[in-house]
Amino acid sequence: MIQQVLKSEVQEEANDTGIDKNAWIANAVTEILADTMILMVKTQGTHWNVVGPLFLPIHELTERQYRDLFEATDELAERVRALGQVAPISFTDMVSQAKLTEEETVKDAEGMIKQLVADHEAIARNLRETAATAARYGDGATEDLMNARMAKHEEAVWMLKAIVAA
Repeated sequence: MIQQVLKSEVQEEANDTGIDKNAWIANAVTEILADTMILMVKTQGTHWNVVGPLFLPIHELTERQYRDLFEATDELAERVRALGQVAPISFTDMVSQAKLTEEETVKDAEGMIKQLVADHEAIARNLRETAATAARYGDGATEDLMNARMAKHEEAVWMLKAIVAA
């Protein structure tokens, strides 16, 4: 009996919740999820490796940010499932669905911060588009989640830019 239960496979589901399947909202949320995971890893890399006179404030800020991004991945993945699709199962699956790409490794604090700013801005733009799509198709839950995440990314941009301001 237990062996049979453990053999259940995850699959897409046809949920009749009033959201048009042709809106491809779940695909857009999956892309944001993948980008969020990549940004979380980059943020944690900055947290671990930053050096210089601003070490402590950058270290503390990036820790708050990567923890927020970690929590966001769970919310986003659960939204994908609620929309009837399968969330990425492996990191390779995440990377294949992400828009953010791996960049050349940057080793100075300013370069790491500027890369994080660019990534947060890119995700914020994608969130804005996805929120608008969700609104068009009457998906208020996804729209609300996208708007809440957008606010977090915009705040991150502001805080990170304040560190590298000349």
